[in-house]
Amino acid sequence: MEWKSFQLDPTIPEVPKYQDDMYMFVADRKGMSYEQSKKSHQELIQYAKSVGLEYNFDKALVTNSLRGHCLIQFAKTKGLGEKAEERLFYAYFTQGKNLSDVATLIELGKEIGLSETEVNEALTNSIYAQKVESDSKEAQTIGATGVPFFVIDRKYAIAGAQQPNEILKALETAFTEWQNDNHKKLKIQGGKFCEPNGDCK
Repeated sequence: MEWKSFQLDPTIPEVPKYQDDMYMFVADRKGMSYEQSKKSHQELIQYAKSVGLEYNFDKALVTNSLRGHCLIQFAKTKGLGEKAEERLFYAYFTQGKNLSDVATLIELGKEIGLSETEVNEALTNSIYAQKVESDSKEAQTIGATGVPFFVIDRKYAIAGAQQPNEILKALETAFTEWQNDNHKKLKIQGGKFCEPNGDCK
């Protein structure tokens, strides 16, 4: 699996209006009431809780995510992309950290194994911002308009939150098709393997 960058709104300023009030920010952007915004977020909080995630929108800070994405792009070059993704998700949704703040990103970068020099490189070298832009353009080309958005074998897409069985169906369909297209090309050499349930033989 490979994480790709996709900014929901690259036009958000570094210090946006209602930065410290997610409910008001969304209400203002979507043309809904504050109460409606809060209700929809509370429903999301409860759903997240049901699958073991902790969302704290009361302290989430609205930020432009470019710097955070640049850090992830750099982390990928060090084999730390997944750790960076998970740490930034937790920092944003649970801890209410500002992912546009350089000092905060340095702190988070160090936690996943990067040095301050490396984090500064990620935030100042334009190549990483270009990678973010390239990923975003690619996502738009294949039809992504929001997150989450998963692409399987560049043939199947899963948009939005889905039940596990629906994701499994898409994976099985894509794998079966891939297998049919590639079975003559595969040379399988037997050996020890592990099954999805954790049994290793």
